Amino acid sequence: MEWWEILLLVLGIIVVVLVILYFVGRKLQGKANDQQAVINQNKMTTSILVIDKKKQKVKDSNLPKMVQDQIPKYIRFRKLPMVKAKIGPKITTLLCDDKVFKELPVKKMVKVDLAGMYIVGMKGYKK
Repeated sequence: MEWWEILLLVLGIIVVVLVILYFVGRKLQGKANDQQAVINQNKMTTSILVIDKKKQKVKDSNLPKMVQDQIPKYIRFRKLPMVKAKIGPKITTLLCDDKVFKELPVKKMVKVDLAGMYIVGMKGYKK
């Protein structure tokens, strides 16, 4: 084989891989958009008192067993941002978005957007 034939073969393989990645990326982006639409439909604004926040594994958290079973297997072994908060008279552990987790103050009352047990956004808090 000549050097240019090897070069064409390598370029052909690279093009095929890029086309496959393009279509897989489009499919994953569509799923992410659908999930974001569901979150936006189900979110509600609530006042919470943030007791503690930390990144920890799902199995080490205080989440209910049913919630732990619904989390995908590839995420179960990662450390996720968790917030222990008082909502009304009840103290619960909530999952949190990374952007919100960085700005969420500890030991303060904050208005947040909740979608189930997931903190999506924060409103009305000035530093």
